[in-house]
Formats: sequence, structure tokens, C-alpha cells
Amino acid sequence: MLLDFIYRTETGKGPPDCYGVVYGHNQGKLAKPLISMTLDEVEADGPRRTKAYGSSAAGAAQFMRDTLDKPGTLLDIEGEMGLSGKELFAPDLQDRMAYHLLKRRGYLRFIAGDLSLKAFGLGLAKEWASLPVLSDTTGQKRKVTRGQSYYAGDGRNKALVAPVDVEAILAEVLNAVDQKPQPTIPFPDDGLPADPTGPLPPTSTPPRTGKGWGCLGWSIFGLVVVAGLAIAAFTVRF
Repeated sequence: MLLDFIYRTETGKGPPDCYGVVYGHNQGKLAKPLISMTLDEVEADGPRRTKAYGSSAAGAAQFMRDTLDKPGTLLDIEGEMGLSGKELFAPDLQDRMAYHLLKRRGYLRFIAGDLSLKAFGLGLAKEWASLPVLSDTTGQKRKVTRGQSYYAGDGRNKALVAPVDVEAILAEVLNAVDQKPQPTIPFPDDGLPADPTGPLPPTSTPPRTGKGWGCLGWSIFGLVVVAGLAIAAFTVRF
């Protein structure tokens, strides 16, 4: 949901076309499709793309060799994710890398309720220049107002979507997390609620271990008594 929103904002295209986009939609000028390159090849071609097209941004999330606020994004991702660089820059890898960037910007804290929507939105705006800041703040070059790119004033970047749209998608993300079914604790056979902190009550009757008479014992005893009474009656009669 969130990545799809970012992909469409950054590239103007949805899956699967977004995965092959390079900055300025110059992917048709590449020697081979972006998704058929390895991660190392995408990185190595970055300087050429910057010189030819104005930026090294490539892929659905418009990954850059050097991001605007943190150097060495692809190189950092490669190390942090334990990648070799020989992996194909395919959609699956791009999704994993983009999710990694989300986590670096506080995604897990956001869905856990430990990071505010505006704070997480600012992190996203720092990562993706096409996303606006959600409140007035100090950007990379100057003070920026709600709705502007964090990088406004650099002569190249501007927000491509309204802040209300970002807020709406982030609210949807939180709602989706809240609606996710929670794991349930099964009830044992005796109908008592299970205690997750202690042992469960037994669900079957344990075998008898005492020396009771039992049904068979009482039956035999009854027969003996009846037989005794009959013998006594016969003796008295004769």
C-alpha cells in the first residue's frame, strides 16, 4: 500500500512498469533493461546516468547512488541487507530495498504507535524528494512550509503530491495494521480459558491409581452375600 503510493509518486507509474524507470524516464536509452542489471551494474552506471540525465535515480523507489541527505544509499543498503551486489535489480529486490528504507525512516516505530504521523512523514520526505513535508520545518536548503519538498530550493526537486494525500495513505496504513486479526489462544476441551502464563488444565481424565473396589468388585461381593443367605436358609430348614 505505502510502497505502491511512493512508487507511483516517484515514477508516475505503477507496478510492473515502475521497476524499470530511471530519472527523467530515460530508461529507453539504457544498454539493457534496468531489471536485468545486477545491483553492482546499477551502482556502477550511476555516475553516467547523473551526467547524462541529471540524476542517478533508478527503479521503483528511485534509488540513488548518493541520496540527497545520506551518502551512499545503495552501497549502504547493500551492506545493511547483506547483499553481494550480484543480485538482479528485479522487482522483488527493489521491494525489499524500499522496505528497508522505510524501516530506516521509522516505519516499525510508526505502526507501533511510537512515532507520530508527522514525524514519520518528515522522514519519508527526507528519503523521497517528491513527498512533501507535513508541517513547516527547516529543509536541506532553507525553511520550507507544509506541502513543499524537504529539498525545495535546490533548483531541481519539488513535491509531486499534496500533504493530505500522504496523511490519508499513512492513516490507511495504521487502519490496516489495527484491522489485522490477532492470534487467538485456543480453549482446552474442558471449556476453561487457557492460561498463557501457566500449564493448561488437563483435557482428559487421568487413569485411576488407587485400590478401589470398582464395579466388578462390588458385583462379586453381592453374589457372595446372596449365596451365603441361600445356604443359611437351607440349613435352618433342614
